[in-house]
Amino acid sequence: MRLINNPWRGVPGYNCFGCCPDNPIGARMRFYEDGDDIVSIWQPTQNHQSWINTLHGGIQAVLLDEVCGWVVFHKLQTAGVTAKMDMRYRKPVSTLQPYIKLRARLTEMRRNVAIVDGELLSAEGELLCSCQCTYFTFPQEQARAEMGYIASTTEGEDLTWDELVAQLNGGTE
Repeated sequence: MRLINNPWRGVPGYNCFGCCPDNPIGARMRFYEDGDDIVSIWQPTQNHQSWINTLHGGIQAVLLDEVCGWVVFHKLQTAGVTAKMDMRYRKPVSTLQPYIKLRARLTEMRRNVAIVDGELLSAEGELLCSCQCTYFTFPQEQARAEMGYIASTTEGEDLTWDELVAQLNGGTE
């Protein structure tokens, strides 16, 4: 897996709740390319719970919408907007686990409509929540000219899940 650089970092006005690394109350997600998939690793805390020690369903939706959205940004190299999101909450997500894994992939493309499937997995790899997102995508020229889209690239060395977890636990950014 290779880190996807965040092309909006440092852009004035950029403060995405999901992926801005400087948003003090945001999720600060980072994304990696793993073959056809976009993946992320994230640490839930007690501040993200609904019921005691249980990750709020809305936070799960944010995390999945974000990883699925990065499929559009990185794999399709354009911007898009979420048109529909179907969630399937399979099991409670504990906020006590050390991290969760998120994975998303493009499953269908019809003209400007992208269908992306996403999964939220426990640290052990158990499927806890899944979704299917429908995005309206924009032509690349329009995304650049009107929406400020900046192409993303990967950087650094190929990493394993264990190396990502080590970075997460060490607080490496």
